[in-house]
Amino acid sequence: MAGNIFGNIFRITTFGESHGKSLGGIIDGCPAGLKLNFKKIQKELNRRRPGQSSIVTPRNEPDQVNFLSGILDGITTGTPIGFIIDNKDHKSEDYKHIKNIYRPSHSDFTYEKKYGIRDYRGGGRSSARETICRVVAGSIAKQLIKNIQIISYVSSVGNIEINKSYQNLDLSEKNIEKSPIRCPDIYTEKKMLSLIHQTKKIGDTLGGTITCVIKNISSGIGEPVFDKLHAELAKAMLSINAVKGFEYGSGFFGSKLTGSQHNDLFNIDGTTKTNLSGGIQGGISNGMDIYFKIAFKPVATIMKKQKTIDKYGNFSIIEGKGRHDPCVLPRAVPIVESMTALVIVDYYMLKKLSKYSEIKN
Repeated sequence: MAGNIFGNIFRITTFGESHGKSLGGIIDGCPAGLKLNFKKIQKELNRRRPGQSSIVTPRNEPDQVNFLSGILDGITTGTPIGFIIDNKDHKSEDYKHIKNIYRPSHSDFTYEKKYGIRDYRGGGRSSARETICRVVAGSIAKQLIKNIQIISYVSSVGNIEINKSYQNLDLSEKNIEKSPIRCPDIYTEKKMLSLIHQTKKIGDTLGGTITCVIKNISSGIGEPVFDKLHAELAKAMLSINAVKGFEYGSGFFGSKLTGSQHNDLFNIDGTTKTNLSGGIQGGISNGMDIYFKIAFKPVATIMKKQKTIDKYGNFSIIEGKGRHDPCVLPRAVPIVESMTALVIVDYYMLKKLSKYSEIKN
């Protein structure tokens, strides 16, 4: 299986399955001399872990990371950073009923058609459990670019959405993290939570959107043509389980405007009066806030009976069992931030190669 490596200079390779012994990864390209804050790494893992509230899967995983290499006395050595996270609370018997049948809109069918075999236990490699490795790498990336703020929050669930721009919200960590759904608007949060509980009660699931904002990023980050900054951010977000869409800046709304309405006019210092560009022009950051929105589909495994097919070509009836998220959005917030950090730190390192003046010493 290819496709397990992300990044160019700062690069993460991951391995492991949902119900395997462990998941883990190797981080290449992390500079030597970074003093790691292990509490911050664990804090990010805790934000992603299951069992943190009544609206997520009750699977009880401690999600403790164990570093194997690349760190001495808490400081990175410049060599590959190896790590593992053990699985402690997997219940593979919950998935025996789908060993030979396919869940609608899940990767069960496509994995088996590609490889001729699939790990039906929790989805194997296609499970969102795989994203835990991204959070480890992303939390280290965040510590490398600590002056840059990466803030994500749930902006809609189903047909309920925050009708405010991010500039008009309290995006402090305290305000977002006090919400079980990580929604910074208390009025909208209550409606979202009510909808999730109602949907969970009838055995169904919900999708929605997450908004991400990058603040304090300098201009000149990104590469032209095929490796544009927004293209890499889109790839990073679309690699996350259940993501169906990505838009940055004015997004699809911008297609309805004229050029005179859409153009971001300059201030004398190079900033712009508006920011419909979303902080990126020509695939390169312009120093304004970068902001984008990601759409997540409803979780495919539902606790309702559905008609499906089995591997032998027969119709069958399937009904979900076990422990599943009725809505993935709250736990996806730290994953979005981690993938964003991996993109930004990689492009910061690539920028060093763009000018002779930055590498001559």
